[in-house]
Amino acid sequence: QVQLSESGGGLVQPGESLRLSCAPSGSVASINVLAWYRQTPRKERELIATITNGGYTHYRDSVKGRFTISRDNAKNTVDLQMNSLKPEDTAVYYCNAKALLLDPSEYWGQGTQVTVSL
Repeated sequence: QVQLSESGGGLVQPGESLRLSCAPSGSVASINVLAWYRQTPRKERELIATITNGGYTHYRDSVKGRFTISRDNAKNTVDLQMNSLKPEDTAVYYCNAKALLLDPSEYWGQGTQVTVSL
């Protein structure tokens, strides 16, 4: 089993930055892919960024150049650095972990609110 502990959300003004952190615990060795999603009441939960054990990253077009996902493979921790935040980035952000081998499973964090507003 894997537990995901998220932190770093908050209220910021447009153009400011936040750094979200996700610290998996439990069977962390089973995690192959870590990701960040976000969800608003008006949209489905959408994938923002992923990073694999091999260090491959993928970003949604709307956050490229502004957000950076990073992973420490030794600890299976993942951060999301969010720069130049826009009001449309306002959402609940979720950490996601996927185990693909021994017991394929998917895990979710509790979510952390990010609000970008004047």
